[in-house]
This record gives sequence, structure tokens and C-alpha cells, in this order.
Amino acid sequence: MKKLAFILGIAIVLLFSSCSKNGPKIVFEENFDGTSLNENVWNYELGNGCPNKCGFGNNERQTYTKQNAQVKDGYLTITATKEGDNYYSARLNTKDKIEFQYGTVEVRAQLPTGKGMWPAIWMLGHDISEKGWPLCGEIDIMEYVGREPNTAFNTLHTQDSHGNSKNSKKTVIQDLEQGFHVYKLNWSQDKMDFFVDDELLYTFKAEERTEAIWPFDKPYFLILNLAVGGNFGGPKVDDSIFPREFVVDYVKVYQD
Repeated sequence: MKKLAFILGIAIVLLFSSCSKNGPKIVFEENFDGTSLNENVWNYELGNGCPNKCGFGNNERQTYTKQNAQVKDGYLTITATKEGDNYYSARLNTKDKIEFQYGTVEVRAQLPTGKGMWPAIWMLGHDISEKGWPLCGEIDIMEYVGREPNTAFNTLHTQDSHGNSKNSKKTVIQDLEQGFHVYKLNWSQDKMDFFVDDELLYTFKAEERTEAIWPFDKPYFLILNLAVGGNFGGPKVDDSIFPREFVVDYVKVYQD
């Protein structure tokens, strides 16, 4: 009996080992080690959107700088500040450096609170320069706005539905503003599932496989930013709250 139990134990170990080898593998991992941003991975987006789209098309109030993104003690900290009548923050992307099609994206982050805060973890199609927005497609893994406490937004923007997109859901999570949470997207050929701390919040499936409805069969790049005010994040901004920090622990991408 002991010999049989031993053999069964070995079989179970081998089975789990085989499953783990065949499961999703990390294809990109950013733990923000060191003391500066890895510019082989990340691009800084600078300025206020002018002259092409002042306020980034959303009437946002901030100007993006390099100084408002800092890497220290294993974290990326994007800080929104106010100097006089001006607001400053940071926006980073992986365009032309880290782009991928399908898979699982995980970002562990702590949100800034207060009216006017608008942190986001999102993605844009790699062909935005050629096709423009919204035809390129946009995947909002997580958006939060301080005027709606403890609420996570998951949204997809396409040529068929964008701006106030019908492909969106907001979910109240009572402890969302407390500590770190893991924001996750599972993206396949057929659907997208959005999670917070492994709780499924929203699933999107395409009604038709047209570019206008499902522009998601191509590579996308990641964006991390903290906006101030704007059409969605505002319109009111509480000037008494500054500075405010959007802190990111890690970013991971898995693929089969």
C-alpha cells in the first residue's frame, strides 16, 4: 500500500509539472528595479497634447514631464503635482518596444484618490499612427476617477462605439482605494475578460468580426498615466489634495 501511495504521489507531481510547463509563460515582466526608468521598454509622452490635440482631446489639465515619473525601491511612482495654476504628471507607453497580440496582462497598482484624479492602465493598437483613433482600437484595463470613489471602469473603444462607449462597465469595489490591487485582462481571439484581484468584472465578445467592432486581432502597446481633470476625470479638481501618487508595483504579460 505504501508503495502504491508513493507511485501515485510521483504521478501527481509529474502531472502538475507537465501542466505548469504547458501553461501560459511570462513574455514580459517589469518590476521597476533600479533607480531609473528602463527606456529600452518605456517611452515618455511629454507636453499637454498641443498643438495637435490640446488637453489630449479630453480637456485634461496636466502637462506631462519626465520628472513626474520616478523609479525607486521597486516601484514606479507617477506623481500629479500643482505649481501655481499649472498641473503636472506623467504618461508612459511601450510603443514600438513592447507590443503583443493576445495574452494576459497583470498590473499591480495603488490608486491616487481625490476629485480630479484619473489614473489609467490601458492599451492602443500599434497602427494608431496610420489609422488614427478610434479605428486603431483602445483597451482600458482599468480607469478610476476620484469623483466616483471605489469604482473601477473597464471599457473598449472602437470605430463602432467610442467616447461614451457602449462597451463598458463600472464596478464598485469597497476597498479599491485601500492599498494595492491586481488589475488583469485576459485577451483571446474570441473575447476579453477584465478582473480586479481575480474577480471577473466584465466580459466583451464581438457581435461581428469587423474592424469597426473588433479591431483586436493585432499587436497593442501598454500605457500607464495619471491625468488631472478632463471630460471624464473632472470637471472639478480639488486643489487641496496635491501631490497625489499613482504607484505601480509590476507589469506582467503572459502568453500560451
